[in-house]
Amino acid sequence: MGIAIPESTAKQEHEEGRRVTTLELFFDLVFVFTLTQLSVLLAGDLTFATAGRVALIFVVLFWMYGAYAYLTNQVPPDRPSRRLLLMLGMGAFLVCALAIPRVFDDTGVVFGLGFLAVVVVHTALYTRSHGRDAIWYGVPNSLAALAVTAAGFLDGLAADGLWLLALLLQFMTPFLAEHGPGRADGRSAAAVRVQLGSLDPAHFVERHGLLLIVAFGESVIAIGTGIGELPLTPGLFGGAFLSLSLAVALWWTYFVRDEEAAEATFRNTSAPSRWRLAMNAYYYAFLPMLLGIAYLATGVKKTLGHLTEHLHTGPALALAGGVALFLAGDAAFRTVLRLYPVRFRATAAPVPLAAALLGVHLSAVAELLALVGVLVVMLAVEARWCAASEAPSDLVRT
Repeated sequence: MGIAIPESTAKQEHEEGRRVTTLELFFDLVFVFTLTQLSVLLAGDLTFATAGRVALIFVVLFWMYGAYAYLTNQVPPDRPSRRLLLMLGMGAFLVCALAIPRVFDDTGVVFGLGFLAVVVVHTALYTRSHGRDAIWYGVPNSLAALAVTAAGFLDGLAADGLWLLALLLQFMTPFLAEHGPGRADGRSAAAVRVQLGSLDPAHFVERHGLLLIVAFGESVIAIGTGIGELPLTPGLFGGAFLSLSLAVALWWTYFVRDEEAAEATFRNTSAPSRWRLAMNAYYYAFLPMLLGIAYLATGVKKTLGHLTEHLHTGPALALAGGVALFLAGDAAFRTVLRLYPVRFRATAAPVPLAAALLGVHLSAVAELLALVGVLVVMLAVEARWCAASEAPSDLVRT
């Protein structure tokens, strides 16, 4: 005998949206391991060239993470076959992560094959919700993976060029996904956008918020890695707490206001527009935020053992650049979603770069103090402005 669910309860669950499953969170933990490995790659050769390559690798990887986040929003892992496929995707991301530290030396092909497996599993799952339309994702994504694999057989500018080709193919995919299905079966572009934009706002926003939390965990792990076997002196504890304060301030920047306001904006956006909104906010704007955390973690690793010393340019810029990138991404995120105010974060974004001069000419502690100070002042001024605002609705404009 079935148990009838009251209509009011069912309606409430629909309005609240589906929550992120533990398997999806597990998937995110594996994906963030790629951030850990990227920081290992960067820490081994802290130069502008390596920083650029780290950015290139992460942009390519994050495209497929976003594809999985969108996918599980449409195809919940609520049955054994879907769970098993998602676990295969996790394993493929793990292969990519393990290959990252030497991806431009001798593990490029392994990385490429792992990335190809990530794409194949995603395409197989995508057919569960979009049928043959999966080809408009699967083909360009597979070509991108093959370009990355081919790059593993080369080196220098030729390899970099193939990575850039993969990036170009990925950036073409949204256009193909939006216009290809309509041309193939006679549907209008508007109808395709409605299908693409049929996202569950609560799940989509929560999923990316949890990813950000797990990524912040990387900055905490970096504190332990940076300390290593050094004697636990009061000065070292001070540096560790400053590094933690930096991560907490960045957490505050996003989670105290942005996440709930973002979900409200998504709910108030029609399905045809929601697709582009999701791309602009949670892919293009999220990229610098997550990459900033990776750079910051690398800076912390290279800094904690030299707190009272003059920093080399690399670690100083990694610390300051990570914070600047995060703020720039968050300002872009707010702009896309029309979350106000934006000007405080946009104004503060380039300021951390000046703090790198303190690290180079004074000490690591001076730079850490300056970075924490910039964030605290920015948040305090913004909070005061918000408190003085007569209309609370000014904080969210859709």
